[in-house]
Amino acid sequence: MKKDKGFFGQFGGAYVGEELKDVLKELEEAFYRAMEDEEFLNEMDSYLKDYVGRENPLYLAKGLTEELGGAKIYLKREDLNHTGAHKINNALGQGLLARKMGKSRIIAETGAGQHGVATATIAALFGMDCTIYMGEEDTKRQELNVFRMEILGAKVVPVKDGNRTLKEAVDKALEDYVKNKEDTFYLLGSAVGPYPFPLMVRTFQSVIGREARRQILEKEGRLADYLVACVGGGSNAIGLFSPFYEDKEVKMIGVEPGGKGLDTKKHAASISEGKVDIIHGFKTYVLEGETHSIAAGLDYPGVGPEHSYYNDTKRAEYTTVTDGEALEGFFKLSKVEGIIPALESAHAVAYGMKLAKELKRDKIIIVNLSGRGDKDVAQLFSSFNSQ
Repeated sequence: MKKDKGFFGQFGGAYVGEELKDVLKELEEAFYRAMEDEEFLNEMDSYLKDYVGRENPLYLAKGLTEELGGAKIYLKREDLNHTGAHKINNALGQGLLARKMGKSRIIAETGAGQHGVATATIAALFGMDCTIYMGEEDTKRQELNVFRMEILGAKVVPVKDGNRTLKEAVDKALEDYVKNKEDTFYLLGSAVGPYPFPLMVRTFQSVIGREARRQILEKEGRLADYLVACVGGGSNAIGLFSPFYEDKEVKMIGVEPGGKGLDTKKHAASISEGKVDIIHGFKTYVLEGETHSIAAGLDYPGVGPEHSYYNDTKRAEYTTVTDGEALEGFFKLSKVEGIIPALESAHAVAYGMKLAKELKRDKIIIVNLSGRGDKDVAQLFSSFNSQ
């Protein structure tokens, strides 16, 4: 990636107005200074260990592996982090950066609510004012997470524009960021947005892949054959993938939300079905029209620019899993391993299961279990009881 321009090949950049350019320039400079500041890095590592609870396990799912009869399936247990997902890794890093920059207020967007909860958590920890923008539709699907954010002291603002989902929440957060730039830090939750956000988020989430790489070498004496992760905006996936980028023998598979099927248009598979365009200040693969996923955190019409680059250079493969297949993965992991995954993570689980069946027993798959399913239980309960 070109540090001066913020591009991954043709993807990325900062296609924004002059006012936001100045804010982003300040952010870029502060980020690079922090990454060279040993005191900052040590403090972040300390919080990751003692507050977030890292490092988390790389768990061999023996029951699932045996039932499928193929490749070994390891789960990277991001669900065991404080707040229940990978989102806290990035929220902590950016929260520390906000404090270092002297900002007193944090804003964020959220879809499934996990990033909102993580942001509200860090704002509470550091004594900062916090506002979370969330699509009105998502506030209904994720009522428990909304309540969690409010318990933590955050103000949750339902966004009623457009589809009332994640895209509109990002729009509102960016508007707020420009208006209140003097005291406000925009803690963006996925590896999207104008530069330097995709690079920052990838950097803070790369702890996932760094740990997984070391752990699989300790357990198996070699690297995995496949890495599998769900992709909406793509922060959990790029966090797992990027530390393995130079390991060409390791195949990387991103699983997009196929929704009700690619032929129905009710999906959010940006790489599989989108076209190159600009959204929220960066160039990437973008879907036109409405998007849909059973998982609120995957319901975004674009994807992180680094994933678009990985796709075009064939470093990673991107596929889809439907709502129905994700539900199968959700219930299978719950019943066989006693682990209830987030609906987002269930997309990766479902594809990992399918892949394992096709491979020999000497192959190894790491599935990123990006979050736990507590937040989705009420949604599924309502859905099944209304049928």
